[in-house]
Amino acid sequence: MKKLNDITQIIIGSAIEVHRNLGLGLLESAYQACLGHELQKEGLFVQREVPVPILYKEIKLEQGYRIDLLVEKKIIVELKVVEALNEVHHAQVLTQMKFAKMPIGLLINFNVSLLKDGLRRFAMREFM
Repeated sequence: MKKLNDITQIIIGSAIEVHRNLGLGLLESAYQACLGHELQKEGLFVQREVPVPILYKEIKLEQGYRIDLLVEKKIIVELKVVEALNEVHHAQVLTQMKFAKMPIGLLINFNVSLLKDGLRRFAMREFM
């Protein structure tokens, strides 16, 4: 069983590989498909567009969030193709992590020259 940090490093390395090969200017769905493919080649279990219900008081709303990529049922990967990441994007990942009870979230913006400039990692210790 791989550790969370090892899985995270594989995801980041694979994202860099996708970015290096595709460059800028594609739709989020293209990066999602290619990153999912790369991660599966690495032997990781990857789910795309995973629904996450919203829990509001005593009701469960199935029309909640969709996780772009869920890796090894432990790490949320939220992909963006935006001019710059902002607090709304951070909040989106943190909310997905909270409702899905996932320990790690990665926010990756492919619309940057160097992928490291578009990458953010989040951790919720209570789910580790």
